[in-house]
Order: sequence, then structure tokens, then C-alpha cells
Amino acid sequence: MSFTGKYELQSQENFEPFMKALGLPDDQIQKGKDIKSISEIVQDGKKFKVTVTTGSKVLHNEFTVGEECEMELLTGEKVKAVVQLEGNKLVATLKGLTSVTELNGDTITNTLTMGDLTYKRISKRI
Repeated sequence: MSFTGKYELQSQENFEPFMKALGLPDDQIQKGKDIKSISEIVQDGKKFKVTVTTGSKVLHNEFTVGEECEMELLTGEKVKAVVQLEGNKLVATLKGLTSVTELNGDTITNTLTMGDLTYKRISKRI
């Protein structure tokens, strides 16, 4: 199953409290909460390129499954991470944050967990 494709954000849960906990400023949170972001994923075997465009903000990460890489967080901070592929899920732990990206047909569900806070994004292939 290939993750390759473009996906548009359909819904999200717990955006504001999660972004506050990450340390994003309130004005950025207010601007970002209603924007339908577009995620573009290019998968080549174990190599991935992920570009998430939210308004004028573009987040770009590249990684190879099972190898340490540098990833940029929503805050702009760069951290080291290792992404694992578990069935139809990409799982990464970075700086106290767990990210699980699950592909089911044309829907990608990204769940970010930090402590007891969970932020969920559901995007559909376009």
C-alpha cells in the first residue's frame, strides 16, 4: 500500500489546546484553525517526502523508514526522529510527541499525542 498522493484536511479534533501546549502563539493558532491544509506524500520504497501546506506556511520533511532523520515541528523547531512502518501506519516519536499516520483507502488519519493530550487530523485523497 502506497502513501503517495495529495490529501486535503477534512476535520481535526483538539487543534487549539494541542497547539497551545506545543507553544504556538495565539494569533498563529487562530489563523491556522480554519485553514484546510494540503498534505502531499511521495513514497519511494522506504523513502518518504512529506510536504504540508497550511495557508502560507509550508512544512517539509524527508525521511527513510528505520533511519534517524531531522524533522521540523509545527513550531519550526528541528528535532531528531526515527520513523517506523507498522503495517499501514507510520509511527514516530519526537521530543515527547508521538505521531501515528494511518492510511485506510483514500483517508489518512494523523494522531499526535503529547502526555494526555491528543490531536487528530483526518485528510482525504484529492
